[in-house]
Amino acid sequence: MSLKTTAAKIFAKVIHNKTQRWVGNPIETQQKVFRNLLASANKTQFGKDHNFIEIKSFDDFAKQVPIRDYEELRPYVDRVVKGEADILWKGKPIYFAKTSGTTSGAKYIPLTKESMPFHIEAARNAILGYIHETGKTDFVDGKMIFLQGSPVLEEKNGIKLGRLSGIVAHFVPKYLQKNRMPSWETNCIEDWETKVDAIVEETFNENMTVISGIPSWVQMYFEKLEQKGNKPVGDIFKNFNLFIYGGVNYEPYRAKFENLIGRKVDSIELFPASEGFFAYQDSQAEKGMLLLLNSGIFYEFVKSDEFFTENPRRYTIGEVELNTNYVLIISTNAGLWAYNIGDTVQFTSLKPYRVIVSGRIKHYISAFGEHVIGKEVEHALKEAMENTNIRVNEFTVAPQIAPDSGLPYHEWFIEFENEAENLEEFALKIDNAMRKQNVYYDDLIVGKVLKTLVISKVSKNGFQEYMKSIGKLGGQNKIPRLSNDRKIADLLQRKK
Repeated sequence: MSLKTTAAKIFAKVIHNKTQRWVGNPIETQQKVFRNLLASANKTQFGKDHNFIEIKSFDDFAKQVPIRDYEELRPYVDRVVKGEADILWKGKPIYFAKTSGTTSGAKYIPLTKESMPFHIEAARNAILGYIHETGKTDFVDGKMIFLQGSPVLEEKNGIKLGRLSGIVAHFVPKYLQKNRMPSWETNCIEDWETKVDAIVEETFNENMTVISGIPSWVQMYFEKLEQKGNKPVGDIFKNFNLFIYGGVNYEPYRAKFENLIGRKVDSIELFPASEGFFAYQDSQAEKGMLLLLNSGIFYEFVKSDEFFTENPRRYTIGEVELNTNYVLIISTNAGLWAYNIGDTVQFTSLKPYRVIVSGRIKHYISAFGEHVIGKEVEHALKEAMENTNIRVNEFTVAPQIAPDSGLPYHEWFIEFENEAENLEEFALKIDNAMRKQNVYYDDLIVGKVLKTLVISKVSKNGFQEYMKSIGKLGGQNKIPRLSNDRKIADLLQRKK
């Protein structure tokens, strides 16, 4: 056992014990975060406009501070971007995480000296938690790769900006610098396909033990490795045993990954975003990710089926229930207040509080009142593939409201690795799995409002070509699982 692995075990135990202290006092922890946030921002412009100094309780806060998305908070953000101080949070941000919004154009999410450390610590603690639980430490002596955006940063009114993953690259601890890949020069390559090719060349002969990134883009890396080596990734990297991922559900990719790797490997799921690092998988045995209640973020939850009603009820951590779909609302030490990030979650455990990401509040299908969410389509596909050799690279679903003939239906655009011998039979399996989960969808099928879903095959690399055509290939970009319109579907239709 090396000095580094011994130190990792000791550090993992220290962090585990520290985590358990707030895990054991969740409500008190959130109340403390809530009070600290208000006290820190009561002299900001936002705090003055919303009378923070008079807020004594969550009920007061809910009355004073309405739920907002980026566009609604934008008048304040624009002032921060212009360089004004003390607007949403005390002082100025140290970075802007630049993201591409679907309705807002470029979005500038502030990162402050108070919020930035939590982005780094959460990722570190996820790995340390894995070490503490499993006792596995050999991977810390090998090479680790984090597929991420370019660390090259721009500057806007004296504040540096870039992709969150690129910003985080500047904070890699010194003790990991020698283990970290790819090289800085390769990481700075902007074109994603060129970058992945360079990463393959750099890593092919290395002792890779940890690989991390969004599954769809790691898949591209694995495919190129397999092509170069003419053997499974697990044979190229014999000591690769830990995959760390976030951004999308891994389950639709798991069978494909195990085929590419040639064996099963442990995995850790993360729930990071530009707006904050919300949760990470703290157990290999339990479902869900530990919600980080002590990370400078105060959480609220609104039931998804009530979200678009007038004045929906806002729940705090002590009021949530298992297996209910909630829209996640956050207030943070980066100056986001009652902010709707667009993600929906479900609690899988209340002791401790663990969540899964169930979808996006804007990514759903309810063209006929069916209220289908991302978790449902992912589960249905997984169930239909069980005990088969069918493999799916990528998929998305859209409504077909006005077909040339017959009843309308849900159209599933699927890029297969191994195709089903009988597509209609496979579609029926998915459809039955959907009907078991969603009573509204079942009623529409039974009532002959909809017909059984239809699968439209997408050609090999069709989704990559689509993402490239809209300028979103690689990095943190991902295909929406669901759309309530045909914008994506119509473009994919041309690439079939």
